[in-house]
Amino acid sequence: MPEVTLFTKIINREIPADIVYEDDLVCAFRDINPQAPTHILIVPRQPIPTVDDVTEADEPALGRLFTAAARIARKEGISENGYRLIINCRAHGGQEVYHLHMHLLGGRKLGPMLAR
Repeated sequence: MPEVTLFTKIINREIPADIVYEDDLVCAFRDINPQAPTHILIVPRQPIPTVDDVTEADEPALGRLFTAAARIARKEGISENGYRLIINCRAHGGQEVYHLHMHLLGGRKLGPMLAR
């Protein structure tokens, strides 16, 4: 059983968050340290520590991350100009919370993916 994370506590309403979308598979909320005008985290309700821990049983929730991202981007008014979706995996990938999550960033031109 994965350990309880900050994101699990947000999903369970144990910690306050600005939740912008939720359904039976995912929950989405604004990042408390935004890196763009729109920065929303979309997380599966069922904790999955990393991308390396994904199984075929997780496919419905992971597919929902993408459909939720598109829905949220339209609602936030950033879909027409574009946005970025990021999933980090483990330390070298920049993952800080070990509950798989997708970053939805937009609202301005974001520039190159990686520092050169």
